[in-house]
Amino acid sequence: MITWRRVTEADFPLLREWLARPHVARWWQQDTSPEAIARDFGPAARGEEPFEDLLVLLDGTPVALVQRSRFADCPEYAAELAAQVALPDGAVTIDYLIGDAALTGQGLGPRIVRTLVAATWTDHPGATAVVVPVNVANRPSWRALEKAGLRRVGTADLDPDNPADGRAHYVYRADRPCGPVGREETATPA
Repeated sequence: MITWRRVTEADFPLLREWLARPHVARWWQQDTSPEAIARDFGPAARGEEPFEDLLVLLDGTPVALVQRSRFADCPEYAAELAAQVALPDGAVTIDYLIGDAALTGQGLGPRIVRTLVAATWTDHPGATAVVVPVNVANRPSWRALEKAGLRRVGTADLDPDNPADGRAHYVYRADRPCGPVGREETATPA
């Protein structure tokens, strides 16, 4: 069972550990000092900003981090992306990582993405689409999006998280389904 809850300050040591692991650090380029983690994750954990940092649990065990936000809360980024691909009003984006490399390549990523996208329609009634840019070099990430049912709608020239990567990004999208919206395999988030 996949569930999730908001990250709290008590989760910061786990995030530091995950973000320092080579399979995550390659793509996230995050300073993992205690001060940097508190600076970067503290405001969302305290509810001081509109972004959601979600700790994903598999059968009660933390396995992943998902960040979910509305493009409207990141107007400069939204404008940069909208100049290159269709970005509907009300669009939401996600970013994600699996903390343990042993859990990658097992289908967990697509399950998490599919579950969080489905939950977005309930959690964010104004969300019209989930739009996710991912660096073309990050094949495991964009394959997870495809396996989760998102479709590639274009490419965009965006700053990479890792300066070693090129600027080319694939852009994936899932639109709000018509009719009643239910959750995939989830229980109510903790």
